[in-house]
Amino acid sequence: MFDEEKTINEILKGNLGAFQHIVKQYQNLVYSILNRMMNNDEDIEDVGQEVFIKVYDHLKSFKRESKLSTWIAKITYNVAVNYIKKNAKHQFNTIDDHSNFQFSSETPETKLIGKEFDIYINRLISELPVQYRTVITLYHLDDFSIQEIQKVTKFPEGTIKGYLFRARKLLKEKLKKDGYQ
Repeated sequence: MFDEEKTINEILKGNLGAFQHIVKQYQNLVYSILNRMMNNDEDIEDVGQEVFIKVYDHLKSFKRESKLSTWIAKITYNVAVNYIKKNAKHQFNTIDDHSNFQFSSETPETKLIGKEFDIYINRLISELPVQYRTVITLYHLDDFSIQEIQKVTKFPEGTIKGYLFRARKLLKEKLKKDGYQ
């Protein structure tokens, strides 16, 4: 089992190998956020590496006022936003259909339908504006609370709730238009 406190203390004492535990524990979170904000696999890989370098370099400044996952998500979000601003030519309108989002199903038929629906939902989410996409991903797929999302994005609580509401409404409208409701 991952002992966050012990791992942080080991890293701060100079045990570089302990940092691998941080990477293993949080790489899915980092790449989930990056996949929703960016569309180029090479850029995602580069930014992901930059995130973990920043995490390592700034671990001593982690005040433990929030969960480590929230702190890492905030770094991820900030690094991605800065990268997107620097490279404005990149569009973030697509999503990888091979994302690691899984919906539980019981029969082969429902698994197939679920997989197709999963791809369809991922496509719909990818069409949302980046702010909506980020907030809905953090809230529904990464299980972040409103307060954690606020720490990550620096959006006011009301803005986050508004983005969630509008994102859900847009998704619902698209689902209804395509005959899913």
